[in-house]
Amino acid sequence: MECRGYSDGLQRAMTDFGADEAFAAAAAKVKEHYGVEVPVSAVRGFTEEHGAAMLGQEKRKSDWPEGADRPGVPVLIAEMDGSMLPVVETAEAGVGEAAMDRRKTRHVGWKEARLALAHAPGSVTPSLGATLGSVEEAGERLAVCALKAGAGKQTKIHGVGDGAAWIIEQMEAQFGSQAQYLVDFYHLCDYLAAAGKVIVGNDQAAWMEEKMEWLKDNRWKDVLEALRPFLEPANVADSEAPVRACFRYLSNHSHFLDYKGALAAGLPIGSGEIESGHRYVFQKRLKIAGSWWKTENLKKMIALRVVRANGGWEDYWSVVRKEAA
Repeated sequence: MECRGYSDGLQRAMTDFGADEAFAAAAAKVKEHYGVEVPVSAVRGFTEEHGAAMLGQEKRKSDWPEGADRPGVPVLIAEMDGSMLPVVETAEAGVGEAAMDRRKTRHVGWKEARLALAHAPGSVTPSLGATLGSVEEAGERLAVCALKAGAGKQTKIHGVGDGAAWIIEQMEAQFGSQAQYLVDFYHLCDYLAAAGKVIVGNDQAAWMEEKMEWLKDNRWKDVLEALRPFLEPANVADSEAPVRACFRYLSNHSHFLDYKGALAAGLPIGSGEIESGHRYVFQKRLKIAGSWWKTENLKKMIALRVVRANGGWEDYWSVVRKEAA
């Protein structure tokens, strides 16, 4: 990797701070901790350059040819979810066209980044992966996480999530019959609480406790029957029909409600781990107030954040040192 006047050690320091702080704040920290004044543009440039290198080193399923043959660990927990991140795009002048004022062609918006994780029950160090790409790419990231965590042909995959169709489809596509998917219990309870407010009013604690116990005992059909008499008329808009919304959600996800089996096996029934991952992998750095990212730079920063979260930081810089030697 080219030095361009900056030692590998200084590049690491800039990237280290730039991974967690706004680039201007990172430059200030380099000066505070190392007594070296560097331009903000250098911090941005090297942080994104090393992020690009990390992106290029991401593993694919094909890097584990033995994965299809080894037995693997008995069980893995797998979760996946999306999070919206801020992006900005500006139009570029075409060949032969006059240069344009980019401020006039600046468009800001949001793009979904998808985060995946897998780990054995009891482990507190999940393998993480992320992408700004398609749902198929997200599924590939999840499969790689599972392979890193020890998946094999006999591994049972316990998937948990909010019931989004793309997550369920990718669980099936990547793991087939080895996967059993469970709708996040607490996400379902949000629907149930909204319905309960209509049915029993604000004093719904006892009603909710009973229905939650029914769900944990796989008595989801009883919950449906308890909701049925209170279904809103067809002429009521969906946005004003919480009982209908809950009834529909339960009905549509009835194949993914084996809470009794998960609890008996000591497996999670909520997907809070992936939601926490959004905060410490994506949001802590990439949604800093005022931050808007070009898509290509956001991909680099996501790769960098994932390497840090996976504990691969030292390994990456060890390779950089060897290449520079």
